[in-house]
Amino acid sequence: MDDLSKFSIDAGSRLPAWLRVVAVAVLIALATGAGLFAYRWYAQPVTLSIAVGSLDGDAPKIVSALASRLVVNNAPVRLRIVETSGPLESASALSSEKADLAVVRGDVGDLSQAQAIVVLAEAVAMLVAPPGSSVTDMAGLKRTTVGVVAGDTNQKIVSVLINSYGLDRANVTFKSLAPDEVRRAFESKQVRAVLFVMPLSDKYLSLVRGLFPQNTKTAPVLIPIENAGAIAEKERAYESFDIPKGTLRGSPPVPDDDVTTLRVAYYIVGKKSLDNDVIADLTKALATAHRDILPAWPIVAQFKAPDTDPGAYLPVHAGAAEYYNGTQVSFLDKWSNVIFLAPMALGALASIAVALWQFLRAGGPRPTEPALDALYALGRKIRTANNEAELSEIETQIDNVLRAQRAVADRDENTLDAATLNVAAHRLENLIHDRKAALSAAHSEGMRAQDAGE
Repeated sequence: MDDLSKFSIDAGSRLPAWLRVVAVAVLIALATGAGLFAYRWYAQPVTLSIAVGSLDGDAPKIVSALASRLVVNNAPVRLRIVETSGPLESASALSSEKADLAVVRGDVGDLSQAQAIVVLAEAVAMLVAPPGSSVTDMAGLKRTTVGVVAGDTNQKIVSVLINSYGLDRANVTFKSLAPDEVRRAFESKQVRAVLFVMPLSDKYLSLVRGLFPQNTKTAPVLIPIENAGAIAEKERAYESFDIPKGTLRGSPPVPDDDVTTLRVAYYIVGKKSLDNDVIADLTKALATAHRDILPAWPIVAQFKAPDTDPGAYLPVHAGAAEYYNGTQVSFLDKWSNVIFLAPMALGALASIAVALWQFLRAGGPRPTEPALDALYALGRKIRTANNEAELSEIETQIDNVLRAQRAVADRDENTLDAATLNVAAHRLENLIHDRKAALSAAHSEGMRAQDAGE
C-alpha cells in the first residue's frame, strides 16, 4: 500500500462516514469546476482590438463586416473595433499600444513597430485635370495650384512628388481639399489639377467621373507620374503601377492608354509581440471572411498576402508567414509535451482516486498489526474476567476482529495471513477455557467453604 492510501485510511478512520462522503464530494466538485474553467479559458476566442478609420467611413464598416463574419464562422480570434479618424491616427494607436492591430497605409504614420498580416486594399495616385486642360504632364503644372484630397493623409506622397520633380522650384503649390470641395475648386479655377489617392473601385471612380460632364467629346485628363519606377526604388512604400486603359470610361476609352502612376497598400498590421499561433489563426479566418463579404464589399477583392520576403518594406508577422508558407506547427508538434505528460497525469489521478476510495471505506479495524494488537488486548481482558458473561462478550469481540480482517484481506496484500490469526485465536480460546476452569474451581471451593461453615 502506498503512502497516499495509508494516509487516506488514517485520516478516514478518524472521521464519520457522512463527513468522508461530503469531503470527497466537495473535492470532486472543486476538481470538476477547475477543469471546466481551464477548458473554457483555453477554448474561448482571443479578442484583439483593431484601430481603423477613413475619410469616407468605409474602412470601419469593412472591418466591422469582417469581424461579424469571424463570429458567424466561430473563428478562434475575434476583433474589437477602435474607430479613428484615418490611417495616421490608426498608426499612432498601434505605436502607442492603444490597439493590438491597425488598418494603416504603407506611407502614413509611424510603422516602425508594425508587422503586416494582410493587404486589405491598394490605393492608386490619380492626378486629374479637367477636360480640355493644357496640363498633360508634370512639367505642365509649373506655377499652378494642385488640390489634394485628404491633404493630411497624403503629405508623404506630395513630398515625394515635390522632391522627384522639383515642383517647389517650379512654384507649384498644393492645397488640401475635402471631397465635396473639389468640383467648386475646379469651377472657380482655384486649382488646375487634383490629386486623389484611392482604390480603383466603382465607388471611388464614380466620384471622379461625377466631377465632370459626361459626354463623348469631353474627358478628364489623367497626368502620368513617369518617374514612378525611380520613386518606388527610393521610397519602398510605393510601387509603380499602370492605370489600365478605359478605367474611367470604356467607349471611347478614358484614359486612351495605360497611365503610369504610384500605388500604395492598405495593410492590416499587428504588433510583433502578438502570439504567432493567434496571428496565424487570425490570418486564416480573415482569408475566409473576406470571401464571405465580397458581394457586399467588392473592394475586398484586392485582399491578398503581403510581401513575405525577408527584405520586404513592411515585414510580415511570423504568424501570418506561417499561414502563407504552410509552415504552421502541426497538432502533434504543438501538443507533444501534453501528450507525453498526459499518461503521467492520469496515473497521478488514478492514485488519488484509489486514495479517495480507501478514505471512504476507512473506519473498520486496521488490516495489519492493529488487528493482532486487538487480539493481544483481549488476552489481557480474559485474564482479569470475573465471570463467564465477560468471557462470552470477549468471544464476540474476537469474532468481530476476525470478520473485519477477512473483509479487507482480498483488497490488501499486506493483511495478516490466516495461520497467524488462527494461532492468535486458538491461544485466546485456550485462555478463555483456562479462565472458565479457574472461575469454576474458585466457585466450587467457595461453595465447599460455605458448607463447611454451616
